[in-house]
Formats: sequence, structure tokens, C-alpha cells
Amino acid sequence: MQIVHSIAHLRGRLTDLREGGAAIALVPTMGNLHAGHLRLVEAARQRARSVVASIFVNPLQFGPGEDFERYPRTLKEDAGKLAESGVDLLFAPPVDVMYPEQRKNTAFVEVPGISDGLCGAFRPGHFRGVATVVAKLFNLVQPDLAVFGEKDYQQLLVIRKMVADLNFPVEILGVPIVREVDGLAMSSRNCYLSPGERARATRLYEELCAARRAILEGERDFSALAERAMSRLKEAGFEPDYFEIRSASDLSPPVPDRRPLRILAAARLGRTRLIDNLEVA
Repeated sequence: MQIVHSIAHLRGRLTDLREGGAAIALVPTMGNLHAGHLRLVEAARQRARSVVASIFVNPLQFGPGEDFERYPRTLKEDAGKLAESGVDLLFAPPVDVMYPEQRKNTAFVEVPGISDGLCGAFRPGHFRGVATVVAKLFNLVQPDLAVFGEKDYQQLLVIRKMVADLNFPVEILGVPIVREVDGLAMSSRNCYLSPGERARATRLYEELCAARRAILEGERDFSALAERAMSRLKEAGFEPDYFEIRSASDLSPPVPDRRPLRILAAARLGRTRLIDNLEVA
């Protein structure tokens, strides 16, 4: 696996990878990789001859007071994992390569509507930063396929809408959440959890499972169901941002007996913000 840090070197290497019309898959990440990321690489390898991964801690998607400065940066370890997983090329640019005009002067990409609620309401500007960096990566790599995890489900739908609206010739593949043995969704931020918090963190997944069971058993008062889950999370020591049941296709308010649905939740436990979701098919 080759590692490149500049746009010129990236484009030069991509020319070689595209020889003979080979399909290229892109796996964008912010690093500090875990088994969930490697599952994305596995899915990419099944669909394309060449796989490009990126590692870039994108400042545009972090708000004031968030964890941009302390976000784990583990490039050496990540590169080893990606090489072992069969990635052909790793693009790991510094901030000034991606944003030469700096943050305040860069152009932005916004995806209105689907970006506004849920995490968008609690992290203003987050999805603008996500859409901007993903659009830049698509322009730089020009992949045939890009792979994203379903843990960031709202992000996945934002990217799909951006691709559709701006006519990017890129297929977007979503990969199911990879979980720890006890059900906790794998996340690069789980390393922030103290041992006691880690033991309690599975409660978020348990509440999602309980809500799904209730819906499958006939519960249709989705608002009451979500309120009960929020109350139980607070009792367990969480600070929940939201617990919502939405249409899986566009995150619109659900219609009774129309599926699939997605149950989505975000909650803080100590200094760690956890997000998770489950489908109700």
C-alpha cells in the first residue's frame, strides 16, 4: 500500500490504479480505525478492483467546544491495518492541503432539509462540514463506489442526497453497524469512555432494542415510546440529545404501519457523545 499526502501524488497514483478501466472504491475515514472501518474496506474490496482509503480529521465538521484537538490521530497504526486489509492507496492529507484558503474562506456544500434535525440540530454546521469534505474527496478521487457505515445513518442519507442532487457519478454503499460482543456500536470515540462508563454504554443499544420490540409487538404511539426511552436513559446517567423513530428512507416523521423505520438516538455519557440506530423492517 502506498501512502500519499498531496493532491498531485494522489492523482498520479490514481492514474495507475485506473489502468484498463478498473473500478475504484473509496473508504473515507477520520482514522483511529476499528473493526467497523475494516468491514467497510472488506465491502469495498468485494465491489472494486482497487480500494482507496482516506484519513483526514476534518475541522469543518467539528463545532466550538467539540473534540477536534483531542480526536485520536493514529496514522501509523491505521496504515498498518489498512495495508493488511488490502487497501491499495491511502490518502492522508494535512489540513492545508484540503483547505488552502483556511476554514473561513473555503467554499461549502450544504444539503438542506435532511441535515437539519437530529444530529444536525445538536451540532450546527456539522453536516455542512461533512458534505464539503466528502464532495472534495469525490472530486479528487473520482471513485466509482464509496462506502460508509450505517452507524452515522443521517450522514449516510445526507451523502446520498448530495450525490443525487449534484449528479456525482458515484454509487453509495451503506454497511451495517459492527458491534462489540455486548452490543455497543463500535466508534472511534469509545476510547473516551471510562471503565464505568463503558459498562453503562450498552444501555443505549438496549433501549433501541426495547423500542424495536415494542413496535414489532404493535406499539404505534411513537412519541410516547421515545419519551419513555429518553427518561430511562436519563435515569441511567445519560444526557440524551434525542431518541427518535423516523422513516428509514428520508428521516421524515413516521406513518403508522409503513416501514422500514429507523430508531435513532444520541446521548452523552460523561464527555463522550454516543450515537446508534436500529432498523425496524
